[in-house]
Amino acid sequence: MGRRKLDKDEKEILDSFENDEWESVKNKKNVTKYQAIAQATLKKDKRVNIRISERDLELLQERALREGIPYQTLMSSVLHKYVTGVYSEKGV
Repeated sequence: MGRRKLDKDEKEILDSFENDEWESVKNKKNVTKYQAIAQATLKKDKRVNIRISERDLELLQERALREGIPYQTLMSSVLHKYVTGVYSEKGV
């Protein structure tokens, strides 16, 4: 099974880790807190059905193919980044 292509944020994290820029967390309370946040972020326990235009779906599928990921994963990632403030509306 091949490795998927990393997005820009993932590549920055990997590069930072490989350059020994990370330090172990001394406060165990913080470790537990961030583990819980990570688990909640990765947990996909809800199903959503939406209607979108055929053209938008085709573009999503093409983009996902270029990125080497399933299109539903791409949609989930874009939505997650938008609601967490990583992506925002232009001009707002």
